[in-house]
Amino acid sequence: MTPGAQVAAAIDILTAIETGDRAADDVAADYFRRRRYIGAKDRAHVAGHVYAVLRHRASLDWWIGKHAVEVDPRTRVLAGLELIEGWRPDAIEACCDGDRFRPKRLTRGEERLLHSLAGHTLRHPEMPRAVADDLPEWLVPYLERVFGKGLEREMAALNGPAPTDLRVNLLKTDREAARRMLAAEGIAAEPTPLSPLGLRLHRRVPLGTLAAFEQGFVEVQDESSQLAARLADARPGMRVVDFCAGAGGKTLALAAGMANRGKLVACEVSQYRLDRAARRLRRAGVTNVERRALSGERDKWVKRHAGSFDRVFVDVPCLGTGTWRRNPDAKWRMRPEDLAELVERQQQILRSAARLVRPGGRLIYATCSLLREEDEAQAEAFLAAEPGFSLLPVARVWAATIGGASPGGEQYLRLTPALHGTDGFFVAIFERRLCPTVS
Repeated sequence: MTPGAQVAAAIDILTAIETGDRAADDVAADYFRRRRYIGAKDRAHVAGHVYAVLRHRASLDWWIGKHAVEVDPRTRVLAGLELIEGWRPDAIEACCDGDRFRPKRLTRGEERLLHSLAGHTLRHPEMPRAVADDLPEWLVPYLERVFGKGLEREMAALNGPAPTDLRVNLLKTDREAARRMLAAEGIAAEPTPLSPLGLRLHRRVPLGTLAAFEQGFVEVQDESSQLAARLADARPGMRVVDFCAGAGGKTLALAAGMANRGKLVACEVSQYRLDRAARRLRRAGVTNVERRALSGERDKWVKRHAGSFDRVFVDVPCLGTGTWRRNPDAKWRMRPEDLAELVERQQQILRSAARLVRPGGRLIYATCSLLREEDEAQAEAFLAAEPGFSLLPVARVWAATIGGASPGGEQYLRLTPALHGTDGFFVAIFERRLCPTVS
């Protein structure tokens, strides 16, 4: 593809994202699937243009609006080429020549915009804080309560690209052997700083073509998620539930910790997700997982199995603010009412899942959120409503399962991109008391 064709493809993908309701990854994957002729290098260039715009949409819109030009996917890409990627105006103009596979010629307004942006950087001192940090304005007070003066640093990290983290499958290999296998395929990987099971890649690679991936020696999983599963301390012979299993990433990690011994139930309301998880389980060599479709958190299966599990892992649906490095489009779809609805649902899910925990067993609450409303406040509300549970300090569990001092807190684990180089993640661990509380 020519540079102009890459730019045109980025505009097409961004238009589809804006006019539809699907995630950016799905839209881009579908676009490339329908155009098999687009090679890996061209896909990387196109994706680079797309994600630059998604990460910095607020800043780009501010600049475009300042110059009285219509704000749309095309003008965002053009402004992004100059302000983010450092293209010269004449190079952008040369790409837009109206050829069949390239963008139409620049309008006079677009020409004025590009020449006016020359010499500027993306940030400008007159920008409002939400714009400068590329945040939805309504979220600023929530994040300020968490990060205070460190908000700008955290948002800069969230607006950057994420590395590709792999979890080594202990059912089949160890970390060093997996690293050597990747190296034999020309892929350089280094150990993750915090997870003892992680390998980090600093460039995107087609994982589906790698033997290490296809044979189940490694799985894609951010380091923060690996650590959350490790803190569950699911051991061989235990009875364990992954209550919101999704596509099975943490189920795989829990099963590996159990060495395929004991019983692990992957619960999910979406049968489609459970079906997707089945292939991953087979590839990883997991044999101790029962997949269970639930009608909801109050499914009768929960009542029938109350008090019968050693560990119940609950990674609840959340706003996903901690995953913006990977899903920058998500932040522009969020609304205040979404947070209110999620907070209520999270508490319902957590309290329902708690019924499954046996006396002396543990309930692990996890989110990929940075907001206190979805994290510490939910843990505190649960403890107030459920006197039969007590908080187990995460630092104590970290020392026992991973070793050393917890990097993200004593009572709870809070990980952030700027401080830890991971996705934003939160973990609270509760233990059901052996004896009822006496009042």
